[in-house]
Amino acid sequence: MTTGVPCMVMRGGTSKGAYFLAEDLPSDPAERDDLLLRVMGTPDPRQIDGIGGAHPLTSKVAVVSRAAAPGADVDYLFLQLGVADATVSDRQNCGNLLAGVGPFAVERGLVAAGDERTSVRIRMVNSQSVATATFPTPGGAVDYAGDTAVSGVPGTAAPIVLDFAETEGSSCGSLLPTGRLRDVIDGIEVTCVDNGMPVVVAAASALGVTGYESPDELEALRDRVQSLRLRAGELMGLGDVSAAPVPKTTLVAPPRDGGTICTRTFIPLRVHASIGVLGAVSVATAVLMDGAVGHGLAAFPPPGVPMGIEHPAGRLDVRVELDGRAVRRSGVVRTARKLLDGTVFPRSGP
Repeated sequence: MTTGVPCMVMRGGTSKGAYFLAEDLPSDPAERDDLLLRVMGTPDPRQIDGIGGAHPLTSKVAVVSRAAAPGADVDYLFLQLGVADATVSDRQNCGNLLAGVGPFAVERGLVAAGDERTSVRIRMVNSQSVATATFPTPGGAVDYAGDTAVSGVPGTAAPIVLDFAETEGSSCGSLLPTGRLRDVIDGIEVTCVDNGMPVVVAAASALGVTGYESPDELEALRDRVQSLRLRAGELMGLGDVSAAPVPKTTLVAPPRDGGTICTRTFIPLRVHASIGVLGAVSVATAVLMDGAVGHGLAAFPPPGVPMGIEHPAGRLDVRVELDGRAVRRSGVVRTARKLLDGTVFPRSGP
């Protein structure tokens, strides 16, 4: 394609990805995926011939369009592209790239900006749930500058408030996909939860680690984690997840930096440098439930104060309200920034 494709590269939360208007991509999913693989430079561990960053957190795509049905302003399809493997998955949401969808929609003229702030209702096509993003637009233009810090991201930027609705059972159909607070897999007690992201929660100590290790130090657990999540995937109704990015696996330990719970997350086998937005929401939801793995390890804040989900790069503050085992609401504050806006030229051939 010598003419290239319009593309905006944005940092959303602790991820980075390519944002496209759906109308600028092929309508056929197979043709679209082939194009995006060539845009990202996949398959190649370095993604040297594309714009991917040689890591799952930077090999992501957001496809945005005007909402096809009432109840939202725009539709957002998230696609996770492999790095070394030529895979494209729509089996999960991405709450980090979600942070950039509202500003992107305003930048592309899909939503009119308010004079001071703009709220955009975003249907997450992967799960058909809706999130509302609210961000500053002084003078009718997106302002990315601000003083909000996000652990794992240098500097500060404008706050983007994300409120989630109907994320309960986003991929699995229910908050507790196995129907139980606890299951035993490979001799390890786990809680399988889905409040926007299917996650297998296990105590770090059950796998013989502290839960405070660096991501590199935990790479030795990949085989055990793979065995755990393959069985969990079946129990959660996800089928064969050997080639799927979900469920994620999160190891939990008591907090040690003033938060609610300490986490280390595998995505699905590489250890996350921080934690995903919806993954953090799901973990917070799990530990709130008396009897779930992690509940007894948590240090809960006073009512009305966000839960601090500690991770290798710092912490992510999450608000989750439960009514028994039903989710009332959940939300986070993230940031995003436009990095590049122009035309991307995919490599030719396979």
